[in-house]
Amino acid sequence: MFSAIVIDKTDDKQSVALAQLDEAQLPEGDVTIDVDYSTLNYKDGLAITGKSPVVRKFPMVPGIDLAGTVRESSHADWKAGDKVVLNGWGVGETHWGGLAQVARLKGDWLVPLPSAFTPKQAMAIGTAGYTAALCVEALVRAGVKPGDGEVLVTGATGGVGSVAVALLKKAGFTVAGSTGKAAEADYLKQLGADTIIDRAELSNPGKPLQKERWAAAIDSVGSHTLANVCAQTRYGGAVAACGLAQGADFPTTVMPFILRGVRLLGVDSVMAPKAARLPAWERLARDLDPALLEVIATEIGLAEAIKAAADLLDGTVRGRIVVDVNR
Repeated sequence: MFSAIVIDKTDDKQSVALAQLDEAQLPEGDVTIDVDYSTLNYKDGLAITGKSPVVRKFPMVPGIDLAGTVRESSHADWKAGDKVVLNGWGVGETHWGGLAQVARLKGDWLVPLPSAFTPKQAMAIGTAGYTAALCVEALVRAGVKPGDGEVLVTGATGGVGSVAVALLKKAGFTVAGSTGKAAEADYLKQLGADTIIDRAELSNPGKPLQKERWAAAIDSVGSHTLANVCAQTRYGGAVAACGLAQGADFPTTVMPFILRGVRLLGVDSVMAPKAARLPAWERLARDLDPALLEVIATEIGLAEAIKAAADLLDGTVRGRIVVDVNR
């Protein structure tokens, strides 16, 4: 038997609870993992609260991330005792996820835990931090250089934003962090932000083209914020878009793209191939100071995850939530 958060649905009514499950109930997979830590991402918050139809089959164990130790494996790449990390691949949506003490998964979904991090630190990074690394990689591949000018990070106090600020600063960029939490200015400066922008400057409808401000940007917000970011990006700049905290709409025009050559780079973390995942984790291991993870992350126990999911969607959470599934 093992402990897990379980989401179920009866007569179109969703329920969620901490439950005891038999290992015989685990889904199919070629690797069985003793989970050390999981985490709460925005998608986990949507799944647990039921505010968006994230879960595709019931019952479901949520948790799109986990870090742990391989117990059993019939996959060629993994053996008992290996330390592994999982991010995405529909886990927590269509396949039981990481908010449990045991998980059974496909070995193709796993990457090795970088030696620079403990399992807890890997989950302080989680999908949010790994997505931030994918975004930085996308900007660098697009040719954005530190000398080009300031790089904006929207939703800067969130999980993606916090890690993005730290990674960009380490890579030599001048960083502006946009947030609606004025009290968190010192936190963002500690991570590496040079300038703090009130999110109200970006969150309302704006003109199709505005004064050029940013050499590039990482956006996890979407909607009017992303539209304004694109409208303010300098000629030839690039914007990496990876989230929709404000909304999934994109109320803009083609003007920034056809008159200024702005490039909008979509970043997906869920189905990204291993060829993209490994460089992202290599960047995190190389450029992210593990000491900053103590600033970014808050640890909770498995039983606290349900309430914390609601707090996450209410916007009252700073940085990352790490879940110790064994307490």
